[in-house]
Amino acid sequence: MLSQLKIKIRDWLIWSQKYTGTDNVYLAKGGFWLTTEQLVSTAAAFLLAIAFANLLDPATYGNYKYILSLVGILGIFTLTEMKTAVTQSVARGLEGSFYVGFKTKLKWGALGSLAAMGLAGYYWLQGNELLPIPLLISAVFLPLMHASGIYGNFLAGRKLFKVQTKYNIPNQIISVGAMIIALFLTKNLFWLIAVYLISRTSLNYFFYVLTKIKFQPNKKEDSKTLSYGKHLSFVNVIGRVTIYLDRLLIFHYLGAAEVAIYSFALAPPTQLRDLFSKIPTLALPKLVRHSFKEINALLHKRLVKLFLIGSCVALIYILLAPYLFKIFFPKYLDSIFFSQLFAITIALVAPISLLSAAKQSKLTYYPKSWLYWGIIPHIVLIIALFFLIKPYGLTGVVMSRIIFFLFGIALGLTQWKLIVAKYSKE
Repeated sequence: MLSQLKIKIRDWLIWSQKYTGTDNVYLAKGGFWLTTEQLVSTAAAFLLAIAFANLLDPATYGNYKYILSLVGILGIFTLTEMKTAVTQSVARGLEGSFYVGFKTKLKWGALGSLAAMGLAGYYWLQGNELLPIPLLISAVFLPLMHASGIYGNFLAGRKLFKVQTKYNIPNQIISVGAMIIALFLTKNLFWLIAVYLISRTSLNYFFYVLTKIKFQPNKKEDSKTLSYGKHLSFVNVIGRVTIYLDRLLIFHYLGAAEVAIYSFALAPPTQLRDLFSKIPTLALPKLVRHSFKEINALLHKRLVKLFLIGSCVALIYILLAPYLFKIFFPKYLDSIFFSQLFAITIALVAPISLLSAAKQSKLTYYPKSWLYWGIIPHIVLIIALFFLIKPYGLTGVVMSRIIFFLFGIALGLTQWKLIVAKYSKE
């Protein structure tokens, strides 16, 4: 009976392809597992947020997020976008990038460790007793934590979304569980940072080794993978900084408690946005095998559909946000307005993700100058943050983020049109 049901579902998916214009069987298989993973991840993050909101005071939580922002910026040394190059190469059967990517990220990550130790020394000389120890802890774990996470990009390139989900779900649950247990046992900031880094690093490395042993990637390499990954990572440096810059500026201008209010305002909309974050993972292995014309033929229709779906999700969240905060985050009712305002980005992230996947699928063999377009929205964000944070506080910070997303969509569409016009006939 179960087999017959699967056959009927498959037949219906194949029949519906003439209306959707997509490989619905592929989407159902890959999308199911990626969506399952994201739902579990969202639930785990939500439980962790509840634990932080009720077990830790706002000032301590603000300091915790500030330190993680510093650690996140130090991650730029690990060539964060090497993962995209690895996914592309593996999708073409050149799996040697799995080994090259790991070694390269580990080697460059050592520079991040040195930077962390340098910062720790600087803050210690300045008489700061809060930052040096967490930075020294991050120096130990930073390279391996980022390098070993590349196992997920290999599995995505192989289209092994089921396996990727089976690995990522326990990774997420165990690490979040470790943090919740730590919150019950201690409110010490140093121990919380240590538990976060140790759990993330050990789990990533375990699944990296498991992937290598179980799937034994071939040694075929693409000579352009390393160069492309480095260029993409260098382009992403400013983007990586802007991910955390808002919290650093809030900490500097408004204080640790405001960092906590802002962080909780962003948390629910960000988790909802992440439901769309798997679009590049799912789309990239398919897009690399299609021509410009084939991609362009369906791209705009799907962008509109994704925007409408995201808008519906955003509207529902805006209506429910006051009730959610009163129930789960009663200490952070001041976050409600900022969270509702930030929910606008839910409607914008899916089109940006699809545009990103389309561009990434075709940029490997073309001039790397195209990659530097990605810097422009982040420069706009930085300018907006510095101009809006002082006069408008947290409202200015959230508006800066919305401006960033709107500019990203406009620029992404412009770049895609130019790419198609220039290369579609080649």
